[in-house]
Amino acid sequence: MTVRSAPAADVPTPEQVRAELAAWVRECWDPDRPLRDWRELLLGAGWAVPSWPRRWYGRDLPGWADELVATELIRLGAVGIPVGSGSWLAAPTILAHGPDELRERLLRPILTGAQTWCQLFSEPGAGSDLAGLSTTAVLDGESWVVSGQKVWNTSAHHADMAMLLARTDSSVPKHQGITYFALPMNQPGVEVRPLRQMNFHASFNEVFLTEARVPRENVVGAVGLGWAAALTTLSYERRFAALQRPGYSLTPGRALAEARAEADRHFATYSWYPQRAGRPDLVVEHARAAGVSTDPVIRQAIARLVTLHRVSQWTADRARLARAMGARPGAEGSIGKLAASNVARESARVHAMIAGAAGLLTGPDSALGGVIAEVLMSVPGQSIAGGTDEIQKNILAERVLGLPGEIRVDRDVPFSQLTGRG
Repeated sequence: MTVRSAPAADVPTPEQVRAELAAWVRECWDPDRPLRDWRELLLGAGWAVPSWPRRWYGRDLPGWADELVATELIRLGAVGIPVGSGSWLAAPTILAHGPDELRERLLRPILTGAQTWCQLFSEPGAGSDLAGLSTTAVLDGESWVVSGQKVWNTSAHHADMAMLLARTDSSVPKHQGITYFALPMNQPGVEVRPLRQMNFHASFNEVFLTEARVPRENVVGAVGLGWAAALTTLSYERRFAALQRPGYSLTPGRALAEARAEADRHFATYSWYPQRAGRPDLVVEHARAAGVSTDPVIRQAIARLVTLHRVSQWTADRARLARAMGARPGAEGSIGKLAASNVARESARVHAMIAGAAGLLTGPDSALGGVIAEVLMSVPGQSIAGGTDEIQKNILAERVLGLPGEIRVDRDVPFSQLTGRG
């Protein structure tokens, strides 16, 4: 059952929310308080996730309240909920799909930062066909025994918990036999290996599961119905919220120091993501540094890129407004994902036009200190992360435009009968 905030009888205005929050922060904020103690106060007052139901640490406010309160807390010199996939992906999925016992046990440590999370969805043999996953989970008494391999798992090397998709029934079509689990990472049978990338970073991991165990009650939603919960997680993932770093106050204090250290650990993984996005913000600087800013062909290419980037930003603004009005992530996520891929590719093309063959050089004497080379190596990942461009096009074509679905010969076939699976 999906949990939704009940509409309040008298919905406060943003100005009223700001005033009430400011008064509460003045009364309760102590910069020398331990960070988790402060977040416990946030949860108790409903300011952690104000659009959530009161039972689950919220205030039953409209969707716009979450972003407003997060922004105001930082402006007031305080701290909000943790950064990372726990609060941005796992928590809203658990809230939406439950059950209550899992909400009661897992939401609080996520929102206080006591537990960090990673995502174990993709597999080497499934590619973009997430529903083709072959990792299995078999019930054994009071726990599920999980075996299989996952890949492209950001932050798996230091996560406490994982969002795990595993197959619990091979006798039904592939979308129907999947279960969504909350997997404890720190246990025998979970091996994490870093993946070295061609841009010299190692943000991702592959995870080998060999008879790892998940408590029987750690099922998000219901057994065999994990695909619906997975779609919820993916819809939030396409917002790329994990890339938005809070601008914490420079005021000294224990809580802020702990929050900055927490953010530093998280965002160290994403240090190359601006390059993956193409760095459209650097094209003018790059053109001037290369002495080609007056070249009419270069100027036209830059103008085209700036246009694409601005339109992409407007789409993101529209999605933000929809969420502020209480809508769950929708088509804007797929549109934004495709737009981001187009901007990244066009940006890489423009940087390559400006730099020429020298764009492949690295080191301090290369184009913008090696940043351009990293852009050219990293941009291909933009079209893969968060669901490939091809998957986004299918989503928009079928679910938004109502076009005929792609022919899928395996849609109604039991998974055990698919070639090489079972």
